[in-house]
Amino acid sequence: MNLTKRSVDALELRAQRYIAWDAALSGFGVRVEASGRKTFICRYRSGGVRRQYTIGRYGVLTPEEARAEARRVLGAVVLGDDPAGVRQEDRKAIRFADLVDAFLQDHGPKLKRRTREDYQSALSKHAVPAVGRMRAETITARDLNTLHLKLVDRPYRANRVVAYIASVYSWGSKHGYLPKGCNPAKDVKRFREEGRERYLTAEELDRLGSTLRLAETSGLRWDIKAEGDRIKHVPKIAQVVIYPPQVTGAIRLLLFTGCRLSEILSLRWCEVDLLKGLLFLPDSKTGRKTVIINGAAISVLSSLDRIGAYVVPGSDLSKPRHDLNRPWNHIRSAAGIEDVRIHDLRHTFASIGAGANFGLPVVGRLLGHASATTTQRYAHLADDPARSASEVIGDSLMRALGTAIPPANERATMPETHEGNSQKTGPKVVPTA
Repeated sequence: MNLTKRSVDALELRAQRYIAWDAALSGFGVRVEASGRKTFICRYRSGGVRRQYTIGRYGVLTPEEARAEARRVLGAVVLGDDPAGVRQEDRKAIRFADLVDAFLQDHGPKLKRRTREDYQSALSKHAVPAVGRMRAETITARDLNTLHLKLVDRPYRANRVVAYIASVYSWGSKHGYLPKGCNPAKDVKRFREEGRERYLTAEELDRLGSTLRLAETSGLRWDIKAEGDRIKHVPKIAQVVIYPPQVTGAIRLLLFTGCRLSEILSLRWCEVDLLKGLLFLPDSKTGRKTVIINGAAISVLSSLDRIGAYVVPGSDLSKPRHDLNRPWNHIRSAAGIEDVRIHDLRHTFASIGAGANFGLPVVGRLLGHASATTTQRYAHLADDPARSASEVIGDSLMRALGTAIPPANERATMPETHEGNSQKTGPKVVPTA
């Protein structure tokens, strides 16, 4: 029959589905289900194999619209295409969101914990909402460039997001999820990133040293900022915070060793060898490594009480301190170096070494850089053994801070709150007029 609105409406229902073919266009028909649903289809042969292409439901499409689509499909077959095969392969293609899930599940456990968390955060917050529903193979560099530009106010983060997407594609192509070489992220031009190195000057180091000594002895004034009606709730007597030696010691260790914050906070006493002047880090950012420590760092470690398994314990002495954000913000503000991040202490250590002409390979070894190119950032500041370099750096920093670690009797002693020899590791708040 000629498939028209009247003829399709008149098609009877049967116990089993059947197909009514169009008399004018060979291969075009309507499938009638026992439920009454009617769907336009198109059949053809490709490479000797019969194919069926579903056009759409009657009601959503008119017979005329369906016939026009059938002509397009049959015309593509004449030109050598296989529309049904293309659609089938497209349905098999993995969506980007599913590719990310597979990446995090199979490859995520091989990444460092903080790296894995950053991957998950960046991809779930930015990449998946933008292109997650698209087939990974169909995503273009233009799609990712649009995502990249949305983060123009955060160029560093924008570049990390694209870099993480590139890693996902690279992993997907290696494990059979995508064709070899499929990686649209590699064609996205990254934003220019300004150097973020910040080095403390000799005068700033002197202020920091004075502030650290004050923080662990007399204490630092804690100013409560309030406006409007909240002012009346501010205590009339100002507070002074005295920080425990584990906190001020951690800051000194960051400066004297050039270690990363996570390396110092996760450091256990069993990984410290004061006699040999070594730290044995089992799991740093670049893997297992040994850190050569100088006399300044040894002096700091020797002055600390071993009140737990960790050098810098948290409130639960069986666990390490989580971070130094609050004390560092307070200390750097009191020292007048508000723009200095805690990671800049590592940069300062490196700058002293580079400026002393020990050579970038030695400085890179002390910092634990996996690649020599990472140390090149200090090239503009510029072969003794690494231990001699470490000693000179430590002595320079020690002199810049103005004095050695204060004797134990000058440091504030904290009240015991645990059984045995356990002590508090949090700040002590003392009211003062």
